[in-house]
Amino acid sequence: MYFLAIFHRSSLGVAGLVAEQRFHVSAAQLSTFTVLQLLVYAAMQIPVGVLLDRFGPQRLLLTGTILMTGAQLGFAFTGAYAGALLARVVLGMGDAMVFISVLRIVAAWFPPVRNPMLTALTAGIGQSGALLAAIPLAKALAAYGWTTSFVASASVGVLLGLLVVLLVRDAPRGAPPARSSKPLRVVGRDLRLAYHDPGTRLGFWSHFTAPLAANVMGLLWGYPFFVHAEHCSRTEAGALLTLLVVVFITGGPLVGGYIARHPWQRSTAVLSIVAAMALTWTVVLVLPGDAPLWLLCLLVVTTGLGGPGSMIAFDLARTFAPASRLGQASGMVNVGGFVASLLTMLGIGLVLDAVTPGSSATYSAGAYRVAMCVQYVGWVLGGIQLWRYRYRARVHLADTQPEAFRDMSGLEQYPAPRTRAARASGSGRRGRR
Repeated sequence: MYFLAIFHRSSLGVAGLVAEQRFHVSAAQLSTFTVLQLLVYAAMQIPVGVLLDRFGPQRLLLTGTILMTGAQLGFAFTGAYAGALLARVVLGMGDAMVFISVLRIVAAWFPPVRNPMLTALTAGIGQSGALLAAIPLAKALAAYGWTTSFVASASVGVLLGLLVVLLVRDAPRGAPPARSSKPLRVVGRDLRLAYHDPGTRLGFWSHFTAPLAANVMGLLWGYPFFVHAEHCSRTEAGALLTLLVVVFITGGPLVGGYIARHPWQRSTAVLSIVAAMALTWTVVLVLPGDAPLWLLCLLVVTTGLGGPGSMIAFDLARTFAPASRLGQASGMVNVGGFVASLLTMLGIGLVLDAVTPGSSATYSAGAYRVAMCVQYVGWVLGGIQLWRYRYRARVHLADTQPEAFRDMSGLEQYPAPRTRAARASGSGRRGRR
């Protein structure tokens, strides 16, 4: 199911140039397709988290399948810009229900120590859907046309929907139920608690920062950047996007295994990945002329590590959130990356139109280089917030889960003045003296 969701989500990254001709749109209008889809995805995350806690992951997976299948069928047959926008809205709604439902299934079926690795493996399997979108979809569009290609991709949802009904269960037999019916007042309280938890905020900013460039590259602007700014052939551009997905898949177990062994270094790992991709992008953007192919491959590798790096955010949410509001916390965390991505993709389209008005065929390499600098805004903002909230999250963990704190940090005792309990105890001793 996650494989299918990523395939549908990534399809416009390859079909973007064809979509420009089919719907007669500018770069800013083209970016609106993906921006609107991700905006709906992000806006749905908290409601979906509430629904997940109430109805369980199987029902949400099935609903997501139905919505995505209907959306792709609509996208296949419409020739109007407004109709295509509506299809992407419905696709975003269905897509929003998939990943955090999968995360809930992983959390219910496997012990906590195996969660980071299994989450990373799940993400890798899902991201292989983008691999199918990178070259095979491009070839199908060229050979069979728009309608046939998208109808064929939509039909897969019918089969997978049946498999969800037959095979997927919310939790193992005998385990606590994955559903919990709560009054609206309790739901509101849990949302406030999840929002104010510094662990949730640390997860939010981790997911805001790490996958930003990978989403921009894979979902919309990577293919045009490689073709028009770096003058790669379309085959080379497709191969670079394929490499991006390979990094998603192979990097997932590596990152998952690392944070399983070193849970105390999770935010450090995110910051290191972001620093590496920012440095590589800087070299490519300031280099005069076209970057050599090996450097573009290095750019794709460092950028692609942001995909598995973003899974660290959900492990942070799992650490801090109780099971009763894990869906809500995961939904809030998942908002981060897609808010950052959609704003960046829209910003790139607006800068391209502002620097070189007209169709994307007239955009110069210099225009693309200027536009791609929009990514630095997200990296700087997210990096600052990550640095702030990782300290607050550690203090909160020491206060609320001292045993988990000791297990992850290796410290027998956190320095007393830094925790609220220790400060309260210290003030009482001073009062007695």
